[in-house]
Amino acid sequence: MSHFSLIKTQITEEEILLQSLRDLNFKTSTNSEIRGHNGLKIHADVVCILKGNYDLGWSKNSEGTYDLITDLWGISKEHNQQELIQSINQRYAVNKTIKEIQKKGYEISEQSIKDDGTVTLVVAK
Repeated sequence: MSHFSLIKTQITEEEILLQSLRDLNFKTSTNSEIRGHNGLKIHADVVCILKGNYDLGWSKNSEGTYDLITDLWGISKEHNQQELIQSINQRYAVNKTIKEIQKKGYEISEQSIKDDGTVTLVVAK
Protein backbone atom coordinates (compact mmCIF):
# COMPACT_ATOMS: atom_id res chain seq x y z
CA MET A 1 0.00 0.00 0.00
CA SER A 2 1.33 3.40 -0.96
CA HIS A 3 1.84 6.03 1.70
CA PHE A 4 1.81 8.86 -0.83
CA SER A 5 -0.98 11.44 -0.68
CA LEU A 6 -2.04 13.67 -3.56
CA ILE A 7 -3.25 17.15 -2.61
CA LYS A 8 -4.78 19.60 -5.09
CA THR A 9 -3.17 23.06 -5.12
CA GLN A 10 -3.62 26.39 -6.87
CA ILE A 11 -0.01 26.36 -8.09
CA THR A 12 0.19 26.94 -11.84
CA GLU A 13 3.74 28.11 -12.60
CA GLU A 14 6.71 25.79 -12.19
CA GLU A 15 9.36 28.52 -12.26
CA ILE A 16 7.64 30.50 -9.52
CA LEU A 17 7.34 27.31 -7.43
CA LEU A 18 11.05 26.57 -7.88
CA GLN A 19 11.99 30.16 -7.00
CA SER A 20 9.78 30.02 -3.92
CA LEU A 21 11.44 26.82 -2.71
CA ARG A 22 14.88 28.35 -3.28
CA ASP A 23 13.80 31.51 -1.43
CA LEU A 24 13.06 29.25 1.54
CA ASN A 25 16.53 27.66 1.21
CA PHE A 26 15.32 24.25 0.02
CA LYS A 27 17.27 22.13 -2.42
CA THR A 28 15.22 21.37 -5.53
CA SER A 29 15.25 19.18 -8.58
CA THR A 30 13.00 18.76 -11.58
CA ASN A 31 11.71 15.68 -13.37
CA SER A 32 12.90 13.51 -10.50
CA GLU A 33 11.66 11.18 -7.78
CA ILE A 34 10.46 11.93 -4.26
CA ARG A 35 11.30 9.67 -1.36
CA GLY A 36 8.62 8.05 0.77
CA HIS A 37 7.95 5.25 3.25
CA ASN A 38 10.27 2.23 3.18
CA GLY A 39 12.32 3.65 0.32
CA LEU A 40 9.34 3.96 -2.02
CA LYS A 41 9.80 6.55 -4.74
CA ILE A 42 7.41 8.28 -7.09
CA HIS A 43 8.04 10.64 -10.01
CA ALA A 44 7.30 14.38 -9.73
CA ASP A 45 7.87 17.36 -12.00
CA VAL A 46 9.26 19.47 -9.14
CA VAL A 47 10.92 18.03 -6.04
CA CYS A 48 11.71 19.74 -2.75
CA ILE A 49 14.48 17.71 -1.13
CA LEU A 50 14.02 17.72 2.63
CA LYS A 51 16.33 16.58 5.40
CA GLY A 52 15.56 13.03 6.42
CA ASN A 53 14.05 10.33 4.22
CA TYR A 54 10.98 12.07 2.80
CA ASP A 55 10.44 14.77 0.17
CA LEU A 56 7.71 16.96 -1.28
CA GLY A 57 6.85 16.78 -4.97
CA TRP A 58 4.52 18.54 -7.40
CA SER A 59 3.22 17.18 -10.70
CA LYS A 60 1.21 19.04 -13.29
CA ASN A 61 -2.29 17.64 -13.78
CA SER A 62 -4.62 17.78 -16.78
CA GLU A 63 -6.26 20.95 -15.39
CA GLY A 64 -2.98 22.86 -15.56
CA THR A 65 -2.33 23.06 -11.81
CA TYR A 66 0.28 21.20 -9.80
CA ASP A 67 -0.75 18.50 -7.33
CA LEU A 68 1.35 18.13 -4.19
CA ILE A 69 2.53 14.54 -3.73
CA THR A 70 4.10 13.46 -0.46
CA ASP A 71 4.14 10.92 2.32
CA LEU A 72 2.39 13.04 4.96
CA TRP A 73 3.10 10.53 7.73
CA GLY A 74 6.82 10.53 6.90
CA ILE A 75 7.02 14.30 6.56
CA SER A 76 5.42 14.74 9.98
CA LYS A 77 8.21 12.67 11.58
CA GLU A 78 10.78 15.42 10.91
CA HIS A 79 8.74 18.54 10.11
CA ASN A 80 5.61 20.39 11.10
CA GLN A 81 3.87 19.53 7.83
CA GLN A 82 1.22 22.23 8.15
CA GLU A 83 3.79 24.99 8.72
CA LEU A 84 6.04 23.60 5.98
CA ILE A 85 3.33 23.49 3.31
CA GLN A 86 1.86 26.80 4.44
CA SER A 87 5.24 28.55 4.18
CA ILE A 88 5.75 27.23 0.64
CA ASN A 89 2.24 28.26 -0.42
CA GLN A 90 2.71 31.71 1.10
CA ARG A 91 6.05 32.27 -0.63
CA TYR A 92 4.52 31.10 -3.91
CA ALA A 93 1.63 33.57 -3.51
CA VAL A 94 4.07 36.43 -2.79
CA ASN A 95 6.26 35.57 -5.78
CA LYS A 96 3.23 35.19 -8.07
CA THR A 97 1.93 38.59 -6.92
CA ILE A 98 5.32 40.21 -7.51
CA LYS A 99 5.46 38.75 -11.03
CA GLU A 100 1.99 40.10 -11.85
CA ILE A 101 2.87 43.55 -10.44
CA GLN A 102 6.05 43.66 -12.51
CA LYS A 103 4.17 42.61 -15.67
CA LYS A 104 2.06 45.75 -15.22
CA GLY A 105 5.17 47.94 -15.15
CA TYR A 106 5.48 48.44 -11.41
CA GLU A 107 8.45 47.69 -9.17
CA ILE A 108 8.62 46.32 -5.66
CA SER A 109 10.66 48.78 -3.63
CA GLU A 110 10.34 46.87 -0.37
CA GLN A 111 9.04 43.53 0.83
CA SER A 112 8.88 41.76 4.15
CA ILE A 113 7.28 38.72 5.71
CA LYS A 114 6.87 38.81 9.46
CA ASP A 115 6.94 35.79 11.76
CA ASP A 116 3.15 35.99 12.09
CA GLY A 117 2.81 35.56 8.30
CA THR A 118 2.00 39.19 7.51
CA VAL A 119 3.33 40.18 4.10
CA THR A 120 4.16 43.78 3.17
CA LEU A 121 4.92 44.82 -0.41
CA VAL A 122 5.66 48.44 -1.26
CA VAL A 123 4.94 49.09 -4.93
CA ALA A 124 6.35 51.96 -6.99
CA LYS A 125 5.88 52.99 -10.62
